[in-house]
Amino acid sequence: MAEWPGSGGPAHVLGDLGADPEAVALTVDDGPHPLWTPELLDLLARHEIRATFFLIGSEVRAHPELARRIVAEGHSVGNHTMHHPQSFAALPETLLEKEVVDAQRCIEDVTGVAATWFRAPYGDWSPLVLRRLHAHGLRGVDWSVDPEDWSEPGAEHVARVVGGSRPGDIVLCHDGGGDRSGTVAALREVLPVLRDRGTRFTAL
Repeated sequence: MAEWPGSGGPAHVLGDLGADPEAVALTVDDGPHPLWTPELLDLLARHEIRATFFLIGSEVRAHPELARRIVAEGHSVGNHTMHHPQSFAALPETLLEKEVVDAQRCIEDVTGVAATWFRAPYGDWSPLVLRRLHAHGLRGVDWSVDPEDWSEPGAEHVARVVGGSRPGDIVLCHDGGGDRSGTVAALREVLPVLRDRGTRFTAL
């Protein structure tokens, strides 16, 4: 069983993972989505940025070609459960385990990659969740920069929050679960600004 840096709780910054504290990690949740994921992948390719996509198993099953494209283009993937249930940490242990294991199998079957990272839906962690992750060799990952793009606050807000990222930050964005046009527009605006500022991006 791997020993992880820190307390074993979810990582909030790259230093918690023993990763490069001078880089920024862009993470993307809730996909793959047939409209927003390709737009985001095109944007990331244009700026030569590698991100980490936390995939929902049911969406991987529905859009396997996009999950494979994510991996083929050099991005890393994480497990975001099979169905993104609400009150994830309150699920009975058997159902919680099934959400993790089914998604893990689905992601690996489709992409050929075994996810190393896990993000709980809604950041809903508990000691039980962390124990089950550890049993499967997964490391929990949270975030330090959250533009709350899931709530569709508009591109200007998302760009302003993401634009405030600093070395070591883990940035949360979404490509699924709703209208993500604001997220794509914001990243189209802010990624070049961050690159010009000298920001280095890293996949987990």
